[in-house]
Amino acid sequence: MTWAPLRARLRLRLDPREVLSFAAVGLLAYATDLALFTWLRGPLDLDPLTAKALSFVAGCTVAYAGNALGTYRDRASGTPWRRYALFFAVNAAGALVQLLCLAVSHYGLGYTSQRADTVSGAGVGMALATLLRFWGTRTWVFRAEGRLAPWTG
Repeated sequence: MTWAPLRARLRLRLDPREVLSFAAVGLLAYATDLALFTWLRGPLDLDPLTAKALSFVAGCTVAYAGNALGTYRDRASGTPWRRYALFFAVNAAGALVQLLCLAVSHYGLGYTSQRADTVSGAGVGMALATLLRFWGTRTWVFRAEGRLAPWTG
């Protein structure tokens, strides 16, 4: 039995420019999310969940625009609204990964200090969520021409 086809399918071909561009767009989106959340909670005095929901949508929109117009500008297929919906779903899954890391650490393992919460949610959770977002964005939202999504074979 040969493993070469399986290894070839599983190999993630990384272009350093793609990774750097994705990271730069992600940093801009993160800054947007954080600044808007801080403003909505501070001067506007919105409740934290409403403020976070609004800042999350704004951050996703900035990230989508940056990736659509920059990182993956040569991979436009399908309608922009469909791509945005897929992008939003991938980002929501990333947010769930961060919450899951925090919940496992805080409630499952009993690490309840502020430092432990920061490490699990903003450290480990953010790293895993970023990997998921990168993979999901390039696999489902901005697919390279001729490359099929994993479930289609």
